[in-house]
Amino acid sequence: MDFQEYVTFANQNPECYISTTDGTQPKVRPVLMWFADDTGFYFQTQTVKAFCKQLKNNQKVEVCFHAPGPGSDPGKVMRITGEVEFIDDLALKSRCLEERHLLKDMGIVKPEDPLLFVFRIHKGEAFFWTREWTMRESEIERIRFGG
Repeated sequence: MDFQEYVTFANQNPECYISTTDGTQPKVRPVLMWFADDTGFYFQTQTVKAFCKQLKNNQKVEVCFHAPGPGSDPGKVMRITGEVEFIDDLALKSRCLEERHLLKDMGIVKPEDPLLFVFRIHKGEAFFWTREWTMRESEIERIRFGG
């Protein structure tokens, strides 16, 4: 498979679940991915959240994207295991503010606002899962991306 298939799937299904750790305790939360491209999967949060603190303490994460199928078909899942990189690029943060209007409602109006935290998963491993792989997960093709 080509990495672009993973980028397309993520952009078409941006609602996902991301896992972090708080000490040794895994934490999972729903998030809305900002966008994906050939450089990785981009997200934003606020620095006051426990989520942000967990990312700073341990940059290893796993993300699960899901496209439901019709009826009882569980659909298709994409899992990414990787490492995050913190982004401190004012142009990218400006774009984030333009595209994520909810941030302005929260009072974040400038890209240099210390509350705005942008990160990307820039390297890792990804794979797709469908019901046909239920008993053969170890056989699923995986791709490595980034670094």
